[in-house]
Amino acid sequence: MQRLRISVVSILLLSTCSNFGAAQTVLEMVTDTIPGTEVHFSMVRVPDGTFMIGTPGGEEGRDDDEGPQREIAISSFYIGIHEVTYDEFVLFSSRDRDSPASAPGIDFDPDLVARPSPPYEDPAHGMGTNGYPAVGMTQWSALQYARWLSEKTGIFYRLPTEAEWEYACRAGTSSEFSFGASLDSLDTYAWHYGNSNETYQRVGQKVANPWGIFDMHGNVAEWTLDEYSASYYEGLTDSLAIDPWQLPTRLHPRTVRGGAYDDNPDALRCGARLRSDLDWKRRDPQIPRSMWWNTDSPFVGFRIVRPFVQPTADERMEFWMTALGG
Repeated sequence: MQRLRISVVSILLLSTCSNFGAAQTVLEMVTDTIPGTEVHFSMVRVPDGTFMIGTPGGEEGRDDDEGPQREIAISSFYIGIHEVTYDEFVLFSSRDRDSPASAPGIDFDPDLVARPSPPYEDPAHGMGTNGYPAVGMTQWSALQYARWLSEKTGIFYRLPTEAEWEYACRAGTSSEFSFGASLDSLDTYAWHYGNSNETYQRVGQKVANPWGIFDMHGNVAEWTLDEYSASYYEGLTDSLAIDPWQLPTRLHPRTVRGGAYDDNPDALRCGARLRSDLDWKRRDPQIPRSMWWNTDSPFVGFRIVRPFVQPTADERMEFWMTALGG
């Protein structure tokens, strides 16, 4: 399998790492460096399997449109163990940080990349950039980052679907949080309104979930690939749905998962869903408003995935046309 310019493939012995929880699973992890830089990121391979998406009792009705639960099947994929950091995102968003460097055999021209316009507000809102999650971008902008990384490396990256995100968050568990139903351990695993001092934190400071993925609960909420639908669960048929994706038919709304540093615990549950809001760019003076930035959502970032079975060139092109609208 093709790797980036510098790649280390290892077996993640989670039980030996002090920054992981006790009931860990042994999974494959890859750590790669973005070509032309010293910036690296790590991904863990999530096994394929089935799980119950949604929250038990969702059929009784919740404000966040959870349930009724459905059993679905998910194919194996790699997911970032951390949210994409500012250190990674700025290589894409700032042309002067990018270079023609690419993986062997890849012809990459940085001058042909569509990049974000300069934001009207500091996307970080003064809360930190070195080792902190990248925030304030639209879902379209997060997708463009994944496309840039794909073109630079020759490996296909994208956002997780809503189903993939919840599957990775639960990490083989069935409770409201990956660490159980009790809130007694919440501070050990998550940054939230009660312990964050109302600011996001550097990635990876809390304990990881059973599959070694950090900050799935809190810190910053995360874009998924799906268009938001209040009837999402009802759209999953009684037969076993495989790798569902709510295809986009319009720019808004999209689904955000995970909760953030300024949320109460209920918003951090594995099954909690958030609908994107046009108010997240209410101070944007651009007409039409920016496709790249939300001026008022420092609580939203993203993480990337890469399918274990890489799509063909034609399948990649079809994906970008669907996800980005052409």
